[in-house]
Amino acid sequence: MEDIFAKLYDMTAFSNIIADPSFLVMYAIAFILLYLGIKKHYEPLLLVPIAFGVLIANFPGGDMGVVQADENGMVMVGGVMKNIWEMPLHEIAHDLGLMNFIYYMLIKTGFLPPVIFMGVGAMTDFGPMLRNLRLSIFGAAAQLGIFTVLLCAVLMGFTPQEAGALGIIGGADGPTAIFTTIKLAPHLLGPIAIAAYSYMALVPVIIPMVVKLFCTKKELMINMKEQEKLYPSKIEIKNLRVLKIIFPIAVTTVVALFVPTAVPLIGMLMFGNLIKEIGSDTSRLFDAAANSIMNAATIFLGLSVGATMTSEAFLNWTTIGIVIGGFLAFALSITGGIFFVKLFNLFSKKKINPLIGATGLSAVPMASRVCNDIATKYDPKNHVLNYCMSSNISGVIGSAVAAGVLISFLG
Repeated sequence: MEDIFAKLYDMTAFSNIIADPSFLVMYAIAFILLYLGIKKHYEPLLLVPIAFGVLIANFPGGDMGVVQADENGMVMVGGVMKNIWEMPLHEIAHDLGLMNFIYYMLIKTGFLPPVIFMGVGAMTDFGPMLRNLRLSIFGAAAQLGIFTVLLCAVLMGFTPQEAGALGIIGGADGPTAIFTTIKLAPHLLGPIAIAAYSYMALVPVIIPMVVKLFCTKKELMINMKEQEKLYPSKIEIKNLRVLKIIFPIAVTTVVALFVPTAVPLIGMLMFGNLIKEIGSDTSRLFDAAANSIMNAATIFLGLSVGATMTSEAFLNWTTIGIVIGGFLAFALSITGGIFFVKLFNLFSKKKINPLIGATGLSAVPMASRVCNDIATKYDPKNHVLNYCMSSNISGVIGSAVAAGVLISFLG
């Protein structure tokens, strides 16, 4: 009878958890992320799959955690080192499990990030940016965190490639961070992906914190509509629909000529937007890109990225350093956008609300919604959403171009 109970006990995960309490830390992290996604509604489409991936990856014996390959693509399989890229697909699924199959075939190959960018493009309206093109420059200023953290990471001992992958978190764009890390430092993909997506989901927490630190009440009450009435724009767009069709074609062409390494992201982003703007002739393509394909890609990406966050991979100083560095990159990007607006206001009669600079991130449209909520708390009539979207959308393009530059110089 004792043998039966002993075997039943060994069958459970309790013995492994008692032997290694670090599993409990990971469960706590998973539950906190689930709470933020479900209860607080912090980007649930991203945070819930990631959190659940963290949870199922950390049950001993479940074989749902992602096994990280080294720089040469070598993983331990049944006590033998094998090259993951030389293993047949059925062998990966059988020996390493479902999450490893998804991770190595869809994410680490670089397949999913451009697909998700296509979906983002299909769901994005470039109209606010085209109507307020002068505000799009603040999206470029918000890339400050990428290059500042890159330099700091090099000084701390990271290789230039690792530093570039770490810095790109400051763009607040998960697919861009994944794509860049695959090219520069694939062995850091797990923690960088987790940091990038976690901070994207925590935009409603981080932006208000930085704004409160650096912005005054008077600045936050700047009403953009009143400024437009006082100083109306001299540029008038006569046919916005035609411009919205030409824009993705023109941007893709220009980026392809100057930063070819950014084309996989920018090209797919602009393609998704183009099939949206053409209208009924491509409505079926638009529907697939914005709905079924995007939703499936998000599920696979979230679960498998979460599954990289095992106790062994996450609870070490390198990963902790990446998480801290990622937070700094994120916060510095927001700060850079805010201070660029402050600088602009010193020399311009037409004042700009610094919240527009704070949205120069790639977290579209969440960052804009958060900043609009902040503005309306100070003045219920001060809606800055459309103005914020101009900077926000340009931040998507800016971070993808920055990723292409880093890949070109460091890859």
